[in-house]
Amino acid sequence: MKNYQRYTKMFSMPPVRCMDWAEKTCVEKAPVWCSVDLRDGNQALIEPMSLGQKVEFFKLLLKIGFKEIEVGFPAASETEYEFLRTLIENDLIPDDVTVQVLTQAREHIIRKTFEAIKGAKNAIVHVYNSTSVAQREQVFKKSREEILKIAVDGAKLLKKLADEAGENYRFEYSPESFTGTEPEYALEVCNAVLDVWQPTKDRKAIINIPATVENAMPHVFAQQVEYISKNLKFRGNVVLSLHPHNDRGCGVAASEMGLLAGADRVEGTLFGNGERTGNADIVTVAMNLFSQGVDPELDFSFMPEICEKYREFTQMEISPRQPYAGALVFAAFSGSHQDAIAKGMQWRRDKKCEFWTVPYLPIDPADVGREYQTDVIRINSQSGKGGVGFILQENFGVNLPPKFKEAMGYAAKDVSDKTHKELKPDEVYRVFLERFVENRPLFDVSECHFKQLAGGIEATVTVAEQGKKSVVQAVGNGRLDAVSNAIKKHFGAAYTLTTYEQHSLGEQSTSKALSFVGVEGDGKTGWGAGIDEDIIQSSFEALCAALNNLFVSRGKD
Repeated sequence: MKNYQRYTKMFSMPPVRCMDWAEKTCVEKAPVWCSVDLRDGNQALIEPMSLGQKVEFFKLLLKIGFKEIEVGFPAASETEYEFLRTLIENDLIPDDVTVQVLTQAREHIIRKTFEAIKGAKNAIVHVYNSTSVAQREQVFKKSREEILKIAVDGAKLLKKLADEAGENYRFEYSPESFTGTEPEYALEVCNAVLDVWQPTKDRKAIINIPATVENAMPHVFAQQVEYISKNLKFRGNVVLSLHPHNDRGCGVAASEMGLLAGADRVEGTLFGNGERTGNADIVTVAMNLFSQGVDPELDFSFMPEICEKYREFTQMEISPRQPYAGALVFAAFSGSHQDAIAKGMQWRRDKKCEFWTVPYLPIDPADVGREYQTDVIRINSQSGKGGVGFILQENFGVNLPPKFKEAMGYAAKDVSDKTHKELKPDEVYRVFLERFVENRPLFDVSECHFKQLAGGIEATVTVAEQGKKSVVQAVGNGRLDAVSNAIKKHFGAAYTLTTYEQHSLGEQSTSKALSFVGVEGDGKTGWGAGIDEDIIQSSFEALCAALNNLFVSRGKD
């Protein structure tokens, strides 16, 4: 296969040998399980779950037996915030269950998260920031010291806000993109966070090791985990957690080897749902324990019901070859296999066997409720500005200014969040037109005339609002400035034009002009775009749309 030379190993080994895990043959007890179906799983869905679906999925996870459930990123969207509030305000969280919320190590997001969890009896606040070489160099352009400071500052704010709230919340920290991070540096960051939190026996901290992108064989991950486990501060008061992904198809193996290496906890999803190739499949990890006589402390005895509800809530299919759950995993089509199974079952009856040893059947299908007879850029409520900007540029020739991308990103997220659906490219463009081009709820400029003066340009502007038209005159240093001054005069408004950009919409000589305008006033920003064959007219249209958005945001009638 061509181009293999473009790739290289992206992981770093621990500075010392860490191979104790390799001497162990099996995981001897169930870890602490944390379902991330409602966060990591949900954000990977083409159509993220509705509020009602999330509530029902939460109830399913309770029925399975999860005691720790990451319910979302409450600062990310209205739906996620409302979901958490619904659980709390309707007393849907059992006393023995802890809800976990995710937040970036950014002050305003952390504060919003603490607002969301107010009133929760048991909560884990999970804070993260990326630590990998690639992210440090390419994305954040920050030094190791600066990245460490982000983590420490986030940890300090968690502690401060929990203390101020008088709550005994537990804390979790993840060095996101751990697999691309030097293990000794990841350890340094984690220990710095623990120095802030000072975990105790009664209030343990969680250090979570995420294979954000799985980039190595599972035994490499195991060595990295063992190194962290052996060198963490406050180790007896720290729950070492794993968050494997499945990019190399080894999420289950990485989980099991990570447990052998000293981890105490696993974050994953039902059937491996999650970003890209998915998270570690908790069903498989748990059932693997079950198949070797270890109580997984989760109940999958009603697997058909779990599968049915999973499909209903996620609209994802379960592979017929999915371990323990697929439609064909217990099926025997070969005559020799059928024969062996029949004889094995008869052997069990005759010998009254204590242990299950039937050929071709790793477990008794009845134990999971089965009977013997019988997977570039897409936009939804989790998307960011970059994706929305890419869709508009690549599909429609709309190259948004950087700050405009942010506003457009929020607009698309809002529509997707409220409709609970993915937005196709045409739908993204429609949001752009409706929110930033055609938006005229308060006023429009129906006519403009200009006169060249010695000191600039005089504009005579007809402003249409609420069925009435008014003619206003003003002078500016250019046509757009003159029109803007006329609008200011008419409304008695104060604002500043902060952004004005133009480009052609297409490559033909007949292409229309596309203008972007950003205005700011009273701490609010309004964005607008104009599309017209005349470049000057397009700028007026953009200004008008931007001001409508600004005035609406300021509550101007």
